[in-house]
Amino acid sequence: MPTTNDIVVVEALRTPRGIAKETGALHRVTPMELLAGLLRELRSRTGVDTNEVADGVFGCVTQTAEQGGNIGKAACLLADWSPSVPAVTINRYCASGLSAVNLAAQQARNLQGLAVAGGVEMMSRVPMFSDQAPFYTDQALSRQIGFMPPPWTSDLVATRHNISREDCDAYAALSQSRAATARRAGVAKSMVPVRDAQGTLLLDHDENIRESSTQEKLATLRTVYEPGAGGLDDWGLQREPELGRINHVHTAGNAPCMADGASAVLLGTQEAAARLGLHARARIVAHADACVALTQTGAVDATRMALARAGLAVQDIDLWEVRDSFAAITLHYIRTLGIPLDRFNVNGSSIALGHPMGATGAMLVSCLLDEMERRGLRYGVAALAGASGVATATVFERIFN
Repeated sequence: MPTTNDIVVVEALRTPRGIAKETGALHRVTPMELLAGLLRELRSRTGVDTNEVADGVFGCVTQTAEQGGNIGKAACLLADWSPSVPAVTINRYCASGLSAVNLAAQQARNLQGLAVAGGVEMMSRVPMFSDQAPFYTDQALSRQIGFMPPPWTSDLVATRHNISREDCDAYAALSQSRAATARRAGVAKSMVPVRDAQGTLLLDHDENIRESSTQEKLATLRTVYEPGAGGLDDWGLQREPELGRINHVHTAGNAPCMADGASAVLLGTQEAAARLGLHARARIVAHADACVALTQTGAVDATRMALARAGLAVQDIDLWEVRDSFAAITLHYIRTLGIPLDRFNVNGSSIALGHPMGATGAMLVSCLLDEMERRGLRYGVAALAGASGVATATVFERIFN
């Protein structure tokens, strides 16, 4: 049982993930409306008095246009949460949503109360890179500070660790198969259908899953980069000449697709939850952030740090929910930590479901807790890495009631 100062998760919800195109089911909804709708549902399901929420932290990567102006705070206001909630919106690249959960947990502990966390990204309306940040639009600056395109750095990881194109396609096909099976079984109890202002259903399932995807079909796709990669390979080989060449193994099929979506998590101290009559689903045992140079492999370090803080080992973890980054990154994570595949992303992940960048990290929490409850499991880990090598990992313990 959690102690009074432990941080517990009261509820974790997510929207379905929509196709990030104008033809996608969620495209007509603004990012603020999507997140606000989920916050309304969070309040409705928990019965929380939002005057009791001490802070809010939300992830969003492309904070411009409709996603600018502290969208987390604006969505709280649109959802009719108390104006006393002083929310903030953060950008830790793809790790933003889970970092938001961890930062909100720290605030809840510091303030001895409740906090709300989550994220949003509507990539059909606010495309990736539309903020035109100089570190990826200025090639000279990118090379000076070591920021390289994630598809290329993922090929670099594949080359370093002898991960083949066949390995990557096989993993991607498995992710698609698991996601399709989970969708048919209806296991996502924390997924909230999205409706428009008139109440018309827009989407009640993850829209990106390709049920017909097979390893054989994936093998026909062209890689993102051809040999040379516009000079990137030469740059990389100057740094690591022992590699000899960069093997380009990633395609649109074994990488995460863009998506629209939002997530929301209510958490707080066990004392505050009990005082307010709120039922807790899990406690946060430990969390950690990490960063490594150049590649998206930082989740390995973040996970090791979080497990050490929790006093647990890999074999103690019953279930893993980790964002499928580019397939080689995910395979490197699995192999380095020695994770059994039957405990890892059992319902598929971002390669199949899609990756609404600022929302994905907190989505992992709802997916993880749903499956831990369904299987009667105790410990779970959510983790993900992002651009520039940043990464976050969190260890959860299910509360048995």
